[in-house]
Amino acid sequence: MKPGDRATRNRLLLAAARLFADRGFKQVTVRDICREADANVAAVNYHFNDKLGLYREVLRTAVHSMRAALQSARSAGEGGAEEKIRAYIHGFLKRVAAPGRDAWIHRLISRELADPTPALDVIVQQAIRPRISYLRELVAELLCCPPDDDRVIRCAQSIHMQCVSVIPNPVTARLYPDFKVTPAAVAALTEHIALFSITGVYAMRSTAGGGRPGAGRPTSGRANRGPSRRGGSDEPSRRSRQL
Repeated sequence: MKPGDRATRNRLLLAAARLFADRGFKQVTVRDICREADANVAAVNYHFNDKLGLYREVLRTAVHSMRAALQSARSAGEGGAEEKIRAYIHGFLKRVAAPGRDAWIHRLISRELADPTPALDVIVQQAIRPRISYLRELVAELLCCPPDDDRVIRCAQSIHMQCVSVIPNPVTARLYPDFKVTPAAVAALTEHIALFSITGVYAMRSTAGGGRPGAGRPTSGRANRGPSRRGGSDEPSRRSRQL
């Protein structure tokens, strides 16, 4: 590819990413993109066949970034499943809150989920499903049961949805107009979601098929400061009394 063609292609991708994230696929025309990219109106067909082809390429860029973020979360999590869950949550929130060059990605994904295009399966299969699968691995480790256990599936979905709820959107802006995303706020939200989730996951061990009541408790971070559950068939340990 000639340098001039490559430059035009990159400008189209950048312009399309901004416009699709701001307006959604259906509300953006090829002319809009070419005007924003300072390119000939035929350039989209030349490089991507059509608008959908350009959109798929933008989504591939977004998916690649999301998969890289998941890999970073995997690498950041040291120790057991609890700390890995905390690292995953922190990485997700930090990335969502960052006003940097990747801020368009979550806006784009939110629009795609609200008004799907034929490219939705790419996001689900290559970006969202791997995240859910990773969370299920961690929850399954805490519950000592298979990843396809119903409790694991529900708990993993709960953690995921708590993280997703932080993505800026018109509803949260109206519900919490004074909320400012700062490093301190991200840290506090991370700890809240981790504490709430890990404690809840352990509580699920007392349900059918999950072992004796009160069998599991968080063992690291602030999660071990939560209130203990009374009862159970065994005398609680000294550590349990501190919960």
